[in-house]
Amino acid sequence: MASAAAGEERKKTACVTGGNGYIASLLIKMLLEEGYAVKTTVRHPEDKESNSHLEDLQKLGSLEVFRADLSEEGSYDDAVAGTVKRVVLTSSTAAVSSRPLEGNGNVLGEDSWSDVDYLTAKRTGLWAYPVSKVLIERAATEFAAENGVSLVTLCPSVTVGEAPDRQVYTTVPAILSLLSGDEEELSVLKGIERASGSVPLVHVEDVCRADIFAAETAADGRYIVNGLDTTIADMARFLADKYPQYNVDTNNLSGDVLEKPIALLPSTKLEKEGFEFKYKMLEKLYENMVEYGKELGILTN
Repeated sequence: MASAAAGEERKKTACVTGGNGYIASLLIKMLLEEGYAVKTTVRHPEDKESNSHLEDLQKLGSLEVFRADLSEEGSYDDAVAGTVKRVVLTSSTAAVSSRPLEGNGNVLGEDSWSDVDYLTAKRTGLWAYPVSKVLIERAATEFAAENGVSLVTLCPSVTVGEAPDRQVYTTVPAILSLLSGDEEELSVLKGIERASGSVPLVHVEDVCRADIFAAETAADGRYIVNGLDTTIADMARFLADKYPQYNVDTNNLSGDVLEKPIALLPSTKLEKEGFEFKYKMLEKLYENMVEYGKELGILTN
């Protein structure tokens, strides 16, 4: 991800694709704060509303915005011109855990892959998302091997927390559904729990810190980035106690949710190499989430 820039100061340079995305927007902010010169890509740089946060981030340091579209061959050339020392691909634990799970105590590691054949045969729930993540990972790994590119893949779990981007198209509404009372978003959360055998959560700041860690160290291969394995039942009890004003219903969840995780997604490999999570408890993971939800219009009181 990072490469040295020319000039007297020789700032480290990073290119973050999809700069108007949830994780990418915070990654750009953190890179700028660490003194990186940053290049980013967006599909429609002329869309001021979608990209307004990038104008704010340009006040923090050197940030160049390039137009790029995955459907257009060569459109990323300008953004990545020069020597690319490392590519960090941010995938998802959806590429790890979406597979038939039997019994309790399933521990899934970096060598686990979601079952594409099973998912495409069933075509139920959120099947297309994990399939796409598996195919992207495998294509990127093959390309990197054929072209001598240093590639590290991170698989973050369900990501929570506040980011500069203010568009509502992530899993944040689902994570806040127990507070908002949005049944449609709660069904998404239940789908995640069914597919994963838990509700695996990671803070967006820890994801970005892991991205930078992977770029700057001798990290190699694939890494799970997961702060906590929990359940909807545990989340409901915590939120009911922490935010009584939202009247979280803890009585009508039995039957279609787990009481305890049947699968775990430990970040053992990442932590063994020196990475430390800042957010590993629900109290910390939900920090600032209510205010963020209000800003996004998901929560009203």
